[in-house]
Amino acid sequence: MSSSSSSSSSSSERPTGLIGKIGIELLTFGTPNGHKASIILEELKAAYGKEYIYQSINIMENIQKEPWFTKFSPNGRIPAIVDHDRNDFSVFEGAAILAYLTRHYDPEHKFSFEDPDDLSRCEQWVAWQHGGLGPMQGQANHFYRLAKERIPYPTQRYVGETERLYGVLDTQLSDRDYLVGPGRGKYSIADMANFSWVNVGYFAGVDLSQFPSLEKWWKRIEEREPVRNALKVPSESKIVNSAYLRRLKEEPEFKEGEEKLKKLGDEAKEQYNYKYTSP
Repeated sequence: MSSSSSSSSSSSERPTGLIGKIGIELLTFGTPNGHKASIILEELKAAYGKEYIYQSINIMENIQKEPWFTKFSPNGRIPAIVDHDRNDFSVFEGAAILAYLTRHYDPEHKFSFEDPDDLSRCEQWVAWQHGGLGPMQGQANHFYRLAKERIPYPTQRYVGETERLYGVLDTQLSDRDYLVGPGRGKYSIADMANFSWVNVGYFAGVDLSQFPSLEKWWKRIEEREPVRNALKVPSESKIVNSAYLRRLKEEPEFKEGEEKLKKLGDEAKEQYNYKYTSP
């Protein structure tokens, strides 16, 4: 099977090992963390012609727990990459993948920084996402949408914390186009790391329109062709903001379900006297 941008294994075959011999092989699924890796790979492909292949690791089938996969990702989570051009060197964790790929395959620093201070600032925003936004929004996803029992306290706790973190990003972007870099900033892996989670904000019960600077930044990145290609790897996601907003308009049953979820979320906030603050 082929995607619009890179070749992949057949979707009808359950992955059982690596399929590549040269270049980068991406083992991934259509989640925010998976999108971090596919975005940088698509950007490197557009900028330098760096090819890659990917395999779909269906996390619903626990493929990521199988021994052949945990050899490359000991934590049993996607994404992971294997660099066949560097003795099959493997990298797991999205933040580490972003750093590795720019270190080795971004010689002109199109998505990274040469200046040591800007490099540190970039590392800080990647670390901030990795340690804060991702884990907190992941819990918001769970308690707002996925938990079998509707529990008000963790619902408002994690949705509220995600909103607080979105506020931090909104403030950082109030007078700039990208998170790091001189002037109004330069698009970099700091943006890619954070975009991947903001791009599923509505799924976690966060209304992106509350954060005008952040929403403009999200649209700016989402309109990039490599990013749009990346969001289809390994298949098109139904939880990204654009798909979510489209479904609200086109699917009455989906809209009705979302209104019920929002009501429960609002009631949870009211029950615990939640008030938005940031930072």
